[in-house]
Amino acid sequence: MASLTTARRIVVKIGSALLVDRETGQLRRDWLMSLAEDVAWLKTKGIDVVLVSSGSIALGRGVLALPAVELALEQSQAAAAVGQIRLARAYEEALAPHGITTAQVLVTLEDSTDRRRYLNSRATLEQLLSLGVVAIVNENDTIATDEIRFGDNDRLAAQVAVTVGADQLILLSDVDGFYTANPVEDRSATRFDRIDRITAEIEAMAGDAGSGLSKGGMKTKLMAAKTATAAGCAMAITEGSTRNPLKSLQDGAPATWFSAQTDPQAARKRWIAAMKPRGTITLDAGAVKALMSGKSLLPAGVAQVDGAFQRGDAVAISDASGHILGHGLCRYTADETRIIKGRKSQDIEALLGYPGRAALIHRDDMAV
Repeated sequence: MASLTTARRIVVKIGSALLVDRETGQLRRDWLMSLAEDVAWLKTKGIDVVLVSSGSIALGRGVLALPAVELALEQSQAAAAVGQIRLARAYEEALAPHGITTAQVLVTLEDSTDRRRYLNSRATLEQLLSLGVVAIVNENDTIATDEIRFGDNDRLAAQVAVTVGADQLILLSDVDGFYTANPVEDRSATRFDRIDRITAEIEAMAGDAGSGLSKGGMKTKLMAAKTATAAGCAMAITEGSTRNPLKSLQDGAPATWFSAQTDPQAARKRWIAAMKPRGTITLDAGAVKALMSGKSLLPAGVAQVDGAFQRGDAVAISDASGHILGHGLCRYTADETRIIKGRKSQDIEALLGYPGRAALIHRDDMAV
């Protein structure tokens, strides 16, 4: 089984049923404090941690004294708005004693399908991680109506894992892994310790039922596993209600691990290389040399810009003779790139009227 301490970056998904007491609607503070201990332990190992947390609707429901039945859309959105501020505060109070700064990041599934918004999300999360911050990511349930009605944060957690290039995704759930059948209904059901490939047979074993406060079932977890493992991120499903659930997983608690199909960087490079370029950026000799040594592309090294592309679009990267060196996601539009080409990064604000990013194409957004 995988070891958490060998990871470089871990995304942990926390379900509503773990955070919020089903009977009282109150936060399970003791459990959250133990999770904070686990996060601090991982941080001491030099591991980046991102938390994707459900719970805003469940917390808000209790505050607003809404009935324990399926809520109308407007009620769910109101509960999310009230509960989210309490959820963020709870994480801040739990992690602060360990000297850990927290940040709240609210996203929707669309943020990972639109390239421009994807790049913004990725840049923000990367900056937070570089500063040692633990980001608390949640679906923006006040506007993401489809997610409130049909989904869970399992898929969102997988997409966050892909966005930040995590090598492990841990789904803390109310079950201790993936079974051949629903273990509550079928006593003969057995748990998989490891799944190397998600086959049609595996998919047929998944059920839809979730727990009382958690809306996700095994099908959403399999969808998450497909997304994560294809991007080079191993994924575990484990029972999370015990204290210190991450340390318990490290110590051999029951779980199902889904094997990564590649490594995160290789998967990302293949994705970028497969995209159809919307234009071409031609480099001078100095920039070619810098690129080949693993550096990001700066505006100063650009000699020519061809095509009409938007921020986040893929472009071909060429040398002066027309030889294509690779592809990358450009952080500026074609018109902006023409304005700043050949100029130093510190001149960008004066040229464009706003403080842009120093790199035209960051090395992590480039397949050379």
